[in-house]
Amino acid sequence: MSRPQVIDDEQHERVRERVAAVDVAKDSGMVCTRTRHPSRPGARRSTVWTVKARMGAVRALGRQLHKDGIEIVTPESTSDYWRIWFFILEACGLAVQLVNAAQAKNLPGRPKTDKLDAQWLARLTEMGLLRASFVPPKAIRDLRDYTRARTRLIRERTRCWQRLEKLLEGALVKVSSVASKLTTVSAQDMIKAMIAGERDPEVLAGLARTRMRAKRDDLVQALDGMFDDHHGELAGMLLDQIAFLDGRIAQLSARAAELTAAMPEAWGINADGTTGPDAGAAPGAPVLPAVARLAEIPGISDDLARAIIAETGLDMSRFPTAAHLVSRAGLCPSARQSGPRIRAGKKGQGNGYLRGSLGQAATGAARTATFLGERYHRIARRRGKAKAQVAVARSILVIIWHLLADPAARYTDLGASYYQTRTDTDRKLRNHIRQIQALGFEVTLTKTL
Repeated sequence: MSRPQVIDDEQHERVRERVAAVDVAKDSGMVCTRTRHPSRPGARRSTVWTVKARMGAVRALGRQLHKDGIEIVTPESTSDYWRIWFFILEACGLAVQLVNAAQAKNLPGRPKTDKLDAQWLARLTEMGLLRASFVPPKAIRDLRDYTRARTRLIRERTRCWQRLEKLLEGALVKVSSVASKLTTVSAQDMIKAMIAGERDPEVLAGLARTRMRAKRDDLVQALDGMFDDHHGELAGMLLDQIAFLDGRIAQLSARAAELTAAMPEAWGINADGTTGPDAGAAPGAPVLPAVARLAEIPGISDDLARAIIAETGLDMSRFPTAAHLVSRAGLCPSARQSGPRIRAGKKGQGNGYLRGSLGQAATGAARTATFLGERYHRIARRRGKAKAQVAVARSILVIIWHLLADPAARYTDLGASYYQTRTDTDRKLRNHIRQIQALGFEVTLTKTL
């Protein structure tokens, strides 16, 4: 018989006396309040009604709930429809907690209606059985709007380059097979020349620059296609769209930098103790700006650091441990244990924008001669590149949590030789000798100086 394990669980012991919940839909919400029954001691009473998802109606609801002494309101995070309920009720002075719909699912086998869902959500709220979702402050939400818009425009620009490559392939122009990518200056000069009417492969190949000049013969053959005027018109439209997107992306990057610089939590501290938007940039500063701290991690640029801050926020007290932040990003599987069997659980959906930024950072770190780069290659050799990318992305997020939790912390690279220096040489020798002896050979070792 195993020893009993005592678990102090305070999270689900408190019963709130007066609560409200909102089952959110696009045009309206089903509101349910749970209070004491006026005539039956110990009993509870639910009041359910529909409220339109309009500013005036939600403000009136907030005033009514505040007047009724409601302790906390729980809206369900349905698409983007929850925003009007959360922000307006919060502005009315109410305590509001947003919860994931997966946590508030009704019991299977029961009827499902908006009224029953609202009642169930209110019951869970009064028992303290719901875990509030992370809703960042307004400054972070504004930054998030800019960084997410920038991410979407970058994806659209990538699609434009892909359409341009497909157009060239349709014109039997194989320049993308010789150039590393169409975004190089040489490739763009050739495309612009073809749009202007140049069709001679020799002339087009002569526009190659730097290292592409060594591929002149390949370029002449690749540029000998059936590119005509209609291809040129379509290619010109795509290049114009790409140039437009480049301008918008630069504009959003600059605006995100301005918003980050305006956050006091993201400021650094100078050696003399002063702080401000430009503080912490001088050598010897005890605290670097938040963006600069994250940008010291291999694979993370300033723009990527701002995108990560927009998704995680700067207050790490919302995430008690680094594992909580990793779970928010959806970079860890859930636990699945029953009896002696432990199975690999499913990975949660998590924050797709945060996970995408970390994936970019992991890919960039893999190209560096650093600890993270070596970690990527060690895992990739055994388990493949996809799992290596996720593992390094998780490591980067753990580092980010520590850097944001302690502003005075600085990233220190352990070096690409970290694993090698910690290798047990004697154990490794014994393993190799055992494998060679298993093949029927004797081994004699001589140490070289």
